[in-house]
Amino acid sequence: MEVILLERVEKLGGIGDVVKVKNGFARNYLLPNKKALRANDANKKVFEANRAKIESDNAERRTEAEKAAKGVDGKTVKLIRQASNTGHLYGSVSARDIVEALEADGAKVTKSQIVLARPIKGIGVHEVKVALHPEVSVNVKVNVARSPEEADLQAQGVDVLAQMFEDEAAPPAAEELAAEAQADEPAAEEAPVAEAATEAEAAPVEPTETTEGEQ
Repeated sequence: MEVILLERVEKLGGIGDVVKVKNGFARNYLLPNKKALRANDANKKVFEANRAKIESDNAERRTEAEKAAKGVDGKTVKLIRQASNTGHLYGSVSARDIVEALEADGAKVTKSQIVLARPIKGIGVHEVKVALHPEVSVNVKVNVARSPEEADLQAQGVDVLAQMFEDEAAPPAAEELAAEAQADEPAAEEAPVAEAATEAEAAPVEPTETTEGEQ
């Protein structure tokens, strides 16, 4: 299907461009969201007659989005979730969760502005795109962790999962080795005494001589 774009659409074109798209994409997204018109003769005439106003309205919305971007760009929000030891969430983080976290931090965005290809299902710091306008996008960071302390470590750049696996695989600490050595020392000291006692028991006993008076 051919359509006339009423605003810039990523990877398709800008206002006024006539592009060919899949029927489903046009019917389910572009047309109902008023991002395009069917490219027939009647709509082409309507678009050209209103082109100046369409471009003016778009420029106004872009200016507003650029102002709003200053309060959103670069923000980091923390979301505490339950997860397994491998970091897999019991559930997921959705666009709605991100919107609520940003709003709690004073940034006003809508669910449709969160560009999330799929829900977040693991702990870590995830970079998420926020499209405030077809021509204005910013990035925010979503710090998903199992505890506030873990979130703080991740904010410092620590890979908590890698660190956890390293700690489990690490050799015994020096204190543990010293304790084991002390536990072995008594057995080493007692060994010679036991050996001496064994030698004494094994030695033959010589008879003592007696005198005639004693008989």
